[in-house]
Amino acid sequence: MSTAPTETWIFDLDNTLYPADCELFAQVDSRMSAYISAVLAVDATTARALQKTYYREHGTTLRGLMDNHSVEPEDYLDYVHDIDLSPLDAVVSLEGGLAALPGERYVFTNGSRKHALQVLQRLGLANLFAGVFDITAAGYVPKPDALPYERFLGHFDIDPVSAVFVEDSVANLAPAAALGMRTVWLRRHRDDATDAPDFVDHVIDDLAQWLEAEHTAS
Repeated sequence: MSTAPTETWIFDLDNTLYPADCELFAQVDSRMSAYISAVLAVDATTARALQKTYYREHGTTLRGLMDNHSVEPEDYLDYVHDIDLSPLDAVVSLEGGLAALPGERYVFTNGSRKHALQVLQRLGLANLFAGVFDITAAGYVPKPDALPYERFLGHFDIDPVSAVFVEDSVANLAPAAALGMRTVWLRRHRDDATDAPDFVDHVIDDLAQWLEAEHTAS
């Protein structure tokens, strides 16, 4: 784990800056299946199976559709992120905790920039982030492939050893740790396995509480 002063705070978006139980990403997930069904002219069961297969084999459903069916990525991203954001109105604000962090804050997401900005705006957090790095900026290569991490760091000129990366997907923390970042795993469920891989520095259940602790420690 790096002992350098923290200058950069990097956050995943979906199920990280808002809780998984508001089921916002469930809407995206459903629209992925609907898109596949419409574009490939297959039934719902086949579409769902393809969606999950492509996710497992390519890192994202989008990458699988691009590689196997030459799907236009921006058309897909616009469709799957056309969702109802009203569940975010009930989410406890992280504004104070994020604002108190020293240095710059960034979003690093496998989703689209448009989706990220809409979510941040709805949460009242848009003005707190210095930038958003999305799947388009990554050349449609998703986390946890190492390439988008390198592109992200280069794009914003970030020193990884002075950065903290917060993710709900533990697999996405491995490349961050390999680059020297301090890693924080936000568990989706409290009954997830407590034992984390060696590349995880901190395991947390509540982002707001952790932010408060970081502010107090600084």
